Amino acid sequence: MQDKIEKLGNGSIIQHGQLNDRVYLMKLGSTDCPSEILEEINKLARENKYSKIVCKVPVHAVPIFLSNGFLAEAQIPAFYNDNVAAFFVSKFLNSDRLLDIETEKLNNLSQMLKKQDSITPNGTDYSNVSVRKLEKQDYEQITDIYREVFVTYPFPIYNPGYVLKTFQDGTQYFGAESNGKLVALASAEIDEEGKNAEMTDFATLPDQRGKNLSVLLLNALEKSMKEQGITTLYTMARLNSIGMTKTFLKMDYCYSGTLIKNTNIAGKIESLNILYKHI
Repeated sequence: MQDKIEKLGNGSIIQHGQLNDRVYLMKLGSTDCPSEILEEINKLARENKYSKIVCKVPVHAVPIFLSNGFLAEAQIPAFYNDNVAAFFVSKFLNSDRLLDIETEKLNNLSQMLKKQDSITPNGTDYSNVSVRKLEKQDYEQITDIYREVFVTYPFPIYNPGYVLKTFQDGTQYFGAESNGKLVALASAEIDEEGKNAEMTDFATLPDQRGKNLSVLLLNALEKSMKEQGITTLYTMARLNSIGMTKTFLKMDYCYSGTLIKNTNIAGKIESLNILYKHI
């Protein structure tokens, strides 16, 4: 069971389905009327009885969404073209969606942010590891790792056809290799028009964890994004995986909010931390 990615209007893109039990407005088209797109996604959510709508929108559209019962869960300044802020606004359509919020993890996050100055990069030895940009022909290795690491994921990254399509759509993958074997990977989903990119799909094989390979991959991704003229990087890190949030904080990303009960990952619907960095 996978959610659909569809186009609305002249350039808006949504993801929706029962897996994540939500509508996600991934991109609001620059020429699309926010109120018309909002009407369509509200209708879609009602018809399918989804329990959440989450939208990533430029600041000028925020008042329209707030007037319709949305709440701001996170925001990234200077997101579009190093100028216009983006907000993540959400509407909870069923109170059950807010059951079992990860209170302990949120408390831990609060304490970690309070002591953020003490979070420093590790001096890990990477002498036996190399990082390279992955190509289409690596798709089988990519999907094999994702199948092993994730029980569920909000996008079908363990489907070879989907991964090949992401290559065609401009997603860039980087992998860490040890003794010639791919053991960890991550990707950048690039918005060339907005000059921003999501650092995402981090996965490390179980027997390779604890080696901070995500830091190595993130360094490579950042260098590549800067060379391509991308100015804003961001990520959605699992609240239940404090290690990933800590990794981004080590790399000078700023925490800007948490999307509560947002995404079906690792077998259940979890909350996601939003972190960003200007380069």
